[in-house]
Amino acid sequence: MNSGQGTTGNGGNGGNGNGGGPTGRVRVVLVDDHRMFRAGVQAEIGRTDETGVEVVGEAGDVDQALTVIKATRPDVVLLDVHLPGGGGVEVLRRSASLMAAADRPVRFLALSVSDAAEDVIGVIRGGARGYVTKTITGDDLVAAIFQVADGDAVFSPRLAGFVLDAFASSDATPVDEDLDRLTQREREVLRLIARGYAYKEVGKELFISVKTVESHVSAVLRKLQLSNRHELTRWATARRLI
Repeated sequence: MNSGQGTTGNGGNGGNGNGGGPTGRVRVVLVDDHRMFRAGVQAEIGRTDETGVEVVGEAGDVDQALTVIKATRPDVVLLDVHLPGGGGVEVLRRSASLMAAADRPVRFLALSVSDAAEDVIGVIRGGARGYVTKTITGDDLVAAIFQVADGDAVFSPRLAGFVLDAFASSDATPVDEDLDRLTQREREVLRLIARGYAYKEVGKELFISVKTVESHVSAVLRKLQLSNRHELTRWATARRLI
């Protein structure tokens, strides 16, 4: 977590809704396929006496997530968008009954490296109450968790614009067949490379090796029939992916 990120909504620590409870704490499950990132979030927000957040479970893929969520019935799930087993949207789809529960519904807050419009819109349509990126500070993340627990919606201003635009339009988002050829991880690498990140910086951002980054870039170029990262940047810019 590198820098501050504003959020919409007007909640804060010690909310009075789902997260209020008899202890004034919010019970949270962390879902992300990077163990080191989960450990970092746990260290940042899991000091319960200071933050009011109690981390009650964690998971690294879709099936693990569903098992832990059903077993712990947390107030809020911090959910990564790109997960093995079908992604965050699949977790949301299979958690519909928990989100709709009249007594203590489980609420979802997406926490992802991606700020792409299609990722934001996909999880919000799936039922998530908010979406923040991994540049958010620990304090802002805690505030966002309490807001979501209270039933508020939480987005950074830029991401909120995506959602408003999407739901204001009755037109379905057109399918991009070229983009659909790429895996979720390849899309993440593509966006970072197109933004000018060096391979080492991409690896650090996504918790993967430089060699793995190189492999993903090669696959992206091959699938899109592009020759170099400059063409890739033009391709991504034309589709407003950066």
